[in-house]
Amino acid sequence: MRNFDRSLPMALLKARESVMKTFLPHLRAHDLSPQQWRVLRALNDANELEISTLAARCYLLMPSLSRIISNLEKRNLVQRRTSLRDQRCSIISLSPSGQELVHIMMPESEAGYAHITAVYGHDKLELLYELLNELETKLDAARQQDTAEICSETGD
Repeated sequence: MRNFDRSLPMALLKARESVMKTFLPHLRAHDLSPQQWRVLRALNDANELEISTLAARCYLLMPSLSRIISNLEKRNLVQRRTSLRDQRCSIISLSPSGQELVHIMMPESEAGYAHITAVYGHDKLELLYELLNELETKLDAARQQDTAEICSETGD
């Protein structure tokens, strides 16, 4: 087994924790968890999302997202409506208060990105984004290929 310090999941987790230390103080100042902020940011970018799409976009399991949405609804930061297309689906959007909070937090968030860029370097940060996107794309493609091969072997 490879050395624990050379574990890719651990290296990614350690990097994530280090990055999050930059953003956590302003999230806490607004009584938000990283997951809640992720939901607010996704909704800000998309205006509204079907709840399962929101879960996928934010990499959250539905039970966790349901709790987050309930909490954000109680705080009047998001609103939920039933989909006209499918009555079983909820459409989630930012409330006016949620939009205001995101706009208040944007400069603080951008300051965090500016700090990381200053410490790590713009070019290295852009390269890191490219490498991480490439890793995700290649692993997803390989997984799809493996699944297709298994299905063709079993006749599915």
